[in-house]
Amino acid sequence: MSHLVTGIGQLVTNDPAVGDGSALGLLDDAAVVLENERIAWVGPSAQAPATDSTTDLEGRAVVPGFVDSHSHLVFAGDRAGEFAARMTGEPYTGGGIATTMAATRAASDEDLLAHVRGLVAEMRSQGTTTVEIKGGYGLDVEQEVRALRIAAQVTSEVTYLGAHVVPPSMRDRRDDYVALVAGEMLEACRPYARWADVFCEPASAYAFDGDETRTILKACAEAGLALRVHGNQLSEGPGARIAAEFDAASVDHCTHLTEDDVAALGAAGRLVDVENPVTGTVSTLLPGVEFSTRSPYPDAQRLLDAGAVVALASDCNPGSCFTSSMPLVIALAVREMNMSPAQALWAATLGGALALRRSDVGRIRVGARADLTVLNAPSYLHLAYRPGVPLARAFEVPAS
Repeated sequence: MSHLVTGIGQLVTNDPAVGDGSALGLLDDAAVVLENERIAWVGPSAQAPATDSTTDLEGRAVVPGFVDSHSHLVFAGDRAGEFAARMTGEPYTGGGIATTMAATRAASDEDLLAHVRGLVAEMRSQGTTTVEIKGGYGLDVEQEVRALRIAAQVTSEVTYLGAHVVPPSMRDRRDDYVALVAGEMLEACRPYARWADVFCEPASAYAFDGDETRTILKACAEAGLALRVHGNQLSEGPGARIAAEFDAASVDHCTHLTEDDVAALGAAGRLVDVENPVTGTVSTLLPGVEFSTRSPYPDAQRLLDAGAVVALASDCNPGSCFTSSMPLVIALAVREMNMSPAQALWAATLGGALALRRSDVGRIRVGARADLTVLNAPSYLHLAYRPGVPLARAFEVPAS
């Protein structure tokens, strides 16, 4: 069945060949035809072909569905008290992850799956149509397998994160835990994951240093998993450069960067091919974390000027950033990270797609997935202009 979405006041395609020729590929008074979960036609409303059914958006704007390329949704428990303490000056160290680990281990499969599905539905109600989900709150073989098995029921973008932190029971046996993550745990989790990730943060007693990160990434790459890195969140460190060294698809956080880090991420970003994103490293920024931890915001424009490809993601998790709202992330990026509204929207859509090395999402063009987000506003500018207002929702074809 074909479905016409017409009456689009402003359409953001992320295709410079469409509309005004900008990076956003803006087209006014537009229409889109959806067929078999794909986009079959894009153009002016007046030229739209006949279809089986129609939705008239009456002048609302449409953007590509948000691509949230970094989240931690398989968890149980609550760390609101930790958030409150940070708001009165207590620093974030990553140590609270052990609290979530205990609650997650105690939860049933059914409760965890229901929680994940609830968060994904919450994301979709705010315009997110693609989400990556990491493990990392089980931190033993059985629990990490369980987390990834649950995540795989709701997304194809599943990330093995046994190297989230060293669990309390193995803090005096770090080498043994690194060997477990790079060996038995990896082998057990590999069937459920597309990606592997490491929290590289030498300044933290809980995360992994440069040598440990390289050991784990090398093993994961040899096991056939594509790579991601948590890097440079709490301090300057080797994470960003290791990500570029290993051709990781993304290095996430990038809060504390040296000039050498920025240069490395610029060079890695220039390797990214929008049409065939199989190499190069995207710099994924997570401003909700800075909001929730009172940390300094990274300067996105510094990265963009160096040639880096920048993505935005939520990092939805119970500790350092419990928001599922990509519109909030866009507003924070514009207000706090020196991004223009156009740059922030691109980073939250096509930037996220490139961070997942996907060419079928993040754009509205023929052949792409039929992932549209409708704004209850005439322009994408309202995403940053009206922060906190529920303007965005993923489009659903009405039941016939």
